[in-house]
Amino acid sequence: MSAPSAERREPPKEPARRHVHKKHDTFRGKVGHAAFHFSKHTGQLLLIVLAIVLLIVIASLFVDEPMRRAMEKNINQRLTGYTAHIQDLDFNIFGFSVVLNNVTLIQDANPTPPVALIPRVKASVQWSELLKLKLVSDWKFDQPQIYMNLPQLRKEASDEIPVNKRGWQEAAFAVYPLKINLLQVNDGSFTYIDKDPKRPLKVTHLFFRANNIRNIRSKERVYPSPIHAEGIIFDHGRGEIDGHANFLAEPHVGFNTLFTLDEVPLDYFRPMLQRANMSIRDGFLSSHGRVEYAPTIKVAHIEDVLIDRVRFDYIHSAPRETESAKKVTKAVDKASNEPGLLVKLDQFHVKNSDLGIVNQMKNPPYRIFISGANLAVTNLSNHFEQGPARATLTGRFMGSGTASALASYRPEKASPDLDLDIKIEGTQMTALNDVWRTYAKLDVAGGLMSVFSQVRIKNGYINGYVKPIFKDVNIYDKSQDKNKPFFKKLYEGVVEGVSKLLKNRKKDQVATVAQISGPVGNPNSSIWQILGKAIENAFVKAILPGFEREINVFRKKG
Repeated sequence: MSAPSAERREPPKEPARRHVHKKHDTFRGKVGHAAFHFSKHTGQLLLIVLAIVLLIVIASLFVDEPMRRAMEKNINQRLTGYTAHIQDLDFNIFGFSVVLNNVTLIQDANPTPPVALIPRVKASVQWSELLKLKLVSDWKFDQPQIYMNLPQLRKEASDEIPVNKRGWQEAAFAVYPLKINLLQVNDGSFTYIDKDPKRPLKVTHLFFRANNIRNIRSKERVYPSPIHAEGIIFDHGRGEIDGHANFLAEPHVGFNTLFTLDEVPLDYFRPMLQRANMSIRDGFLSSHGRVEYAPTIKVAHIEDVLIDRVRFDYIHSAPRETESAKKVTKAVDKASNEPGLLVKLDQFHVKNSDLGIVNQMKNPPYRIFISGANLAVTNLSNHFEQGPARATLTGRFMGSGTASALASYRPEKASPDLDLDIKIEGTQMTALNDVWRTYAKLDVAGGLMSVFSQVRIKNGYINGYVKPIFKDVNIYDKSQDKNKPFFKKLYEGVVEGVSKLLKNRKKDQVATVAQISGPVGNPNSSIWQILGKAIENAFVKAILPGFEREINVFRKKG
């Protein structure tokens, strides 16, 4: 076979390939040209945007100071009795937020010290709620310091305009136009100074958070907003609150919270309690429970209170010194059996403490006390229908011997309802020399005393008996009385001789019984005032008359 001819071969396709490459090159060139033009336009647009942003930033720098002055003026126009000062303001148009730096708030009547110093306050849109189509604000207070002293507190209490009508909410709107939905306090502090500036009541490292504040109005006893607070109390104790609130309740905020207090020092309350005729030293308080406070209900259900190592005295003093005590008593009477208010304490314990009553109505004054006291109270309430509270007390009367008491108590409008049984055994009579000096004008050198008593207080009337028993009484002592005047020694010697005449020959002891009955005096007296009077009557009617009566008999015979 002959080879194929050259004419039958397929012609090369080179020209076609060159045509394709030309198209591709042309397309690539067009694309590159278009990309070049897009980048140029984008750059111009970015320059314009950056210029606008720069202008806004520069403008905002000039806006901050006029805005600060206008805001400060608007705030003070809305506030009543207080004046605010803002040192610096930063407005962020992109985040639509405003930051106030070094805010100071003073009470016009008592400008020193300022009632609030706030290094930084930030208000902004709450963006998480904006996604839910809710336009509300988020407020954060960094390290706010709140101060209050006694003159400022008295001014606030005596002012005809209540604190909730002072324009606080309107002042907040002057800072930021959106209603508050999230409120946060970061590392705040609160300080109250009573009469003693060296012992302020202070809560530090206070953290608080309340969310969902601007929820719709809720049904009665429904609390939609979660709240939490915690802090250090008086440098030693700790407090915490957890619960929910209804910030839109009318006519005031409602909340339902659990609280915990741990090792709170009580000595800081000394200046305030003195105005209520109470004296307190040392001691620590721990407690937990629940508080519900709303327009239609007010409940404080305290599950337990523990007070440890406290010295507490009730001061029986002249009427002119008891005005504060009367106010406290009046407030307690008002709360007793009030329909809308329930205060219930399940368990109350006082451990390792010193409890007493001081009678300053006598000259010289004296103090009756129980040391090493352990007191347990259960079912204490301000409502009669909750049943009686029951109490047991043990300790050492006047620091010696043994003492125990049982009590049953019901709150009443007219007067306290109380049953009390007391047993004191083996108390050294020398521990009561302040009492003997007050009533009998003598000292006791030795002897033991026991007292048994039952007291019933009902409808403003007291009824009961006191039975003291004396053993081995020694009134005259040469070593103790060597510096006393001659007639004082003679008097005490006679008293000792009379006491020997009264001794039970078999048991070597003297016993008398006195009935205590009659009205308690002032029907508005507190339970402490009534007990103080009962104790005084016990000494006057039961313990001393035996001495004084036999002294008179001895004088007549002489």
